[in-house]
Amino acid sequence: MSAVAAALLILSAIIHAGWNLISKRDHPTLAFFFVANNFGVLFILPVLLPYWGRVMIIPPFVWLCVICSGFFLAVYFIGLAGAYRTGDMSVAYPLARALPVLIIMAVTLILDLGKPVGGGFVVGAILVVIGCIMLPMRTGYHFKLRNYIDISCLMAVVAAAGSSGYTIMDHEALRYLRSLPETPFSPMAATLIYMCLEAISSSFWMAIFVLISARERRYFQEVIAQYKTSAAVTGISIYLTWGLVLLAMNYVSNVSYVAAFRQLSIPLGAAFGMVILREPPYRIKIFGILVVFAGLVLVGLFE
Repeated sequence: MSAVAAALLILSAIIHAGWNLISKRDHPTLAFFFVANNFGVLFILPVLLPYWGRVMIIPPFVWLCVICSGFFLAVYFIGLAGAYRTGDMSVAYPLARALPVLIIMAVTLILDLGKPVGGGFVVGAILVVIGCIMLPMRTGYHFKLRNYIDISCLMAVVAAAGSSGYTIMDHEALRYLRSLPETPFSPMAATLIYMCLEAISSSFWMAIFVLISARERRYFQEVIAQYKTSAAVTGISIYLTWGLVLLAMNYVSNVSYVAAFRQLSIPLGAAFGMVILREPPYRIKIFGILVVFAGLVLVGLFE
């Protein structure tokens, strides 16, 4: 991996952990993420301009994926907001980032959507499971079921399910576009167009969820009145993070290195929670975070 790619991915990991810190600290609600996502849409919308002619010829299957992936992205934000509102970022963030690896692996194996996984991948997945079990514990002898049916942990699972859903839909949509005969979509063009459309779709779904909830409508007014700047920084950061990852892919010989290196955000996000938000730095939690990180690096390298 080149120094340029490493620098881009480190910056991406810092920004990703940073926008999660902002949302946890300032206003962990769906309304906040709705406003943030709208700022993000405005930030990336110019990307569509050079490709506008190709938007008009997107096949119906891909539009269906756009609608579904936007829904799953909205579910991801619902879960993330709930997890941060009711628990520690240093637990919820690693869970929300790590569990999708296990969910996606299970779905792809059941539906036969991908190639068979190797031994290194399986070892990494096992480490992720072990690390996730450790995260809610306070000591190595503090295994209690109620730690795992905590609302924050359950909402982190919802976030992971949403992340898994949009990841699978994204993969299928982009694979379909690449398989079209004489496709007018280069890999980069397809990715950028799809990212913009997914962001718009997600705002549509979040608008529905905010409108049907009296509490979220009240939160929306609070965000507009007091947290617009934080929401703007969060929204721009969400899509800037993805843009840096796309850019880094041009400087690596194997995309698995990108997947593995991105996991740096997990110990960073957990550290932000424990250092900046003063969350309890239990030794078993720190060890669990490191086990999850090691497992995800293995998964990334052997996927």
